[in-house]
Amino acid sequence: MNPAQLETPGRPAARRKFSERSELNRFIWSFRREFAYAFYFTALINLLMLTPTVYMLQMFDRVLVSQSEFSLYAITLMLFFFLGVMSFSEWVRARLLVRLGVRLDVRLNARVFATAFALQNEGSDQEAAQLFGDLSKVRQFLTGMGLFALLDAPWTPIYIVVLYLLHPFLGALSIVFCILLVIIAWISSQVMKEPLEAAGEARQKEAAYLDGKLRHAPVVEAMGMLGNMRNTWMQKHQDALARGRRGLDAQTRMQSITRFVRVFQQSLCLGAGAMLVIFGQISPGAMIAANALMGRATHPVDALMNAWKDLLAAKKSYATLETALETHPPRETVLVTDTAPGARLTLSDVRATAKHRAAPILDKISFVLPAGSALGVLGPSGSGKSTLARVMLGIWPEFEGDVRYDDVFIREQDRLALGAELGYLPQDVELFNGSIAENIARFGEVDSRQVIAASQAAGVHEMILRFPQGYDSQISDGGRVLSGGQRQRIGLARALYGNPRLVVLDEPNANLDDAGDRALLQAVMALKQRGATLVLITHRPQIVAAMDLVLTLADGRLTQFGKPRIVEEKPVTAVSLRPQPVAS
Repeated sequence: MNPAQLETPGRPAARRKFSERSELNRFIWSFRREFAYAFYFTALINLLMLTPTVYMLQMFDRVLVSQSEFSLYAITLMLFFFLGVMSFSEWVRARLLVRLGVRLDVRLNARVFATAFALQNEGSDQEAAQLFGDLSKVRQFLTGMGLFALLDAPWTPIYIVVLYLLHPFLGALSIVFCILLVIIAWISSQVMKEPLEAAGEARQKEAAYLDGKLRHAPVVEAMGMLGNMRNTWMQKHQDALARGRRGLDAQTRMQSITRFVRVFQQSLCLGAGAMLVIFGQISPGAMIAANALMGRATHPVDALMNAWKDLLAAKKSYATLETALETHPPRETVLVTDTAPGARLTLSDVRATAKHRAAPILDKISFVLPAGSALGVLGPSGSGKSTLARVMLGIWPEFEGDVRYDDVFIREQDRLALGAELGYLPQDVELFNGSIAENIARFGEVDSRQVIAASQAAGVHEMILRFPQGYDSQISDGGRVLSGGQRQRIGLARALYGNPRLVVLDEPNANLDDAGDRALLQAVMALKQRGATLVLITHRPQIVAAMDLVLTLADGRLTQFGKPRIVEEKPVTAVSLRPQPVAS
């Protein structure tokens, strides 16, 4: 018989339902076996938690009555054994969940890393920075006391049943205290939610303000802005302190109420047990055991209440992660293996937009850049030149239309493989913490020959050798110890590393002196001679004379595209270009 015929009618629907779950839900569900083991060990632990209760019952009701040493030794030995099994089970459960958290992080961090960079490219800086924090909160909750509290919670009714078997009044009393603790926990969450959230937001604003000003400390110091900024920061700091104080006041108030209820519960349970002993309803051993059981019955509720804030934070982080992963799914990529020195670039009806901006940055941009061609892009500030560069590279988050790299849509290509074929020098050159060689080699395996070749092509080799440690000289994030021209020339060497097929240079001569301009022109000529495809964005029309094609932008629209005719030292708007039909 076909195994498919043995499936129950509900199973296909369940499978369809599983396929409709979010990526994060499916990922967590893949660990269901580990969670099942954790549940089994939790059941064993909570079952063995009854051992001290049984021991006290036997001690008071059997050993003390019979005065039997053998019985005392026997039940004590059994207590030792079962408590040892319980401790071993707790150790195994904790070890299992810790390793589960590590595996969860290892298998998910690559997706979170890629999603964080996608959010950063979209301009969502704060969301991108918080995404790894959200992953940590979810992992810590799944491997910490919060999950233990959830796993222990189903055992509260079982302890209540045991209390009920000792005496119905004790069972009813335990139910009352459990309900009371749940009510207090709910009130606590409502009372503390708003103050704690407000305090957290105030601290984040204060930290963001301070971080932004510290990044530009020399400017602040030079222009005497320190006093004014300190006053502004002090206002934000005082607001954060005030909000934090209100949150802590609410928290300590609810903790005091909870502590009162917990202590009163223990004493009242002992008093109720004593009353039942006086009336002959239970034995003294049952009275002592009931007191211990009452604590075990309310312990999961207590633990949940203590972990409530972590639970809410983990729930919020889980929802944030889920949304981020769903809105940035992994793309199906195509690996292009063309070995030609240059790449053919095609743009068709490209329209680039940005958040909180009504008009598009680029509108209806269409042209074909043949492989091995050099294109100069001109236009006034704000015309969309830098956005066009990022669209060409496939890193602008919001654009419509087609961008094809060798007739394959650039967003469908394998970004890791494609990155080696692209060279990019942005306006604001970002260098990273590491050596000069590592920065030029894009933090991959450093090929000394290629590093030196790229540096020589950028005309920066001799400059690097003058550093105390040459290519091994360490630079900080952003390259703050370097001048603007040095950063730009090292960034140019990074763009040329590995002989990329498409090189996009955005204002590469903005910070260069005459020697740097000559080195840039030599690099451009070398790229043309090698047959690489080059896009050079500039405000200086002089270098456009070396280009095969020139494109001008105005207000996000393509105004001219063709071969340069005359390039003179005059404003960009006065540069004359021979119009050419846009290739389809």
